[in-house]
Amino acid sequence: MQLRRILILLVTGISAVSVGVAGCTNQRNSEIDAQAPASDSPAPALTTQFQQAPEADVPYVPTSPEVVNAMLQLAQVKKDDVLYDLGSGDGRIPITAVQKYGVSRAVGVEINPELVQESQQNAQKAGVSDRVKFQQQNLFQTDFSDASVVTLYLLPDVNLKLRPKLLKELKPGTRIVSHAFDMGDWKPQQTVQVQGTTLYLWVVPENVPKNLL
Repeated sequence: MQLRRILILLVTGISAVSVGVAGCTNQRNSEIDAQAPASDSPAPALTTQFQQAPEADVPYVPTSPEVVNAMLQLAQVKKDDVLYDLGSGDGRIPITAVQKYGVSRAVGVEINPELVQESQQNAQKAGVSDRVKFQQQNLFQTDFSDASVVTLYLLPDVNLKLRPKLLKELKPGTRIVSHAFDMGDWKPQQTVQVQGTTLYLWVVPENVPKNLL
């Protein structure tokens, strides 16, 4: 009986230590246990999390060329337009808007620095880098008040969060085209179906209803 009690105490003690180690794992990402051997917490593993790119709210899913063209046609882009693409990925919408539709200027806003670099390279290859600009920035911190056309392929909740900013900053008459997702109570002026997905068009009104802000 005495031996059995000793074994139970040993097992219980080991379990408690295991739980304690698991519970403090997150804390050890930012500090080294001074009493642990150096091999238990190698320095490189502690710093990798700080080298990652900013986390995007929306995963990057490329838009097909057919849908890109349909979005620009739905917006009726013209030569005097200034287009902003929010979440511009590899830059295909701004580049196409300038290269094929002749808009005066296009800006892509993208939080992923690698995609921004790829976009800049694509603009150079297309010969439009003098009229297309890409900036690494959170779209909620971006001033796009000079846009006459805004395109986006985000997510429903992001669209709803972005809606007040669009309506407050954009001039009346600015066209907004969204790939796949709407903006809740703000009813689109037009919708079209392309390759099994819906494209939405809104035009910023002169007087914005308060329920949309």
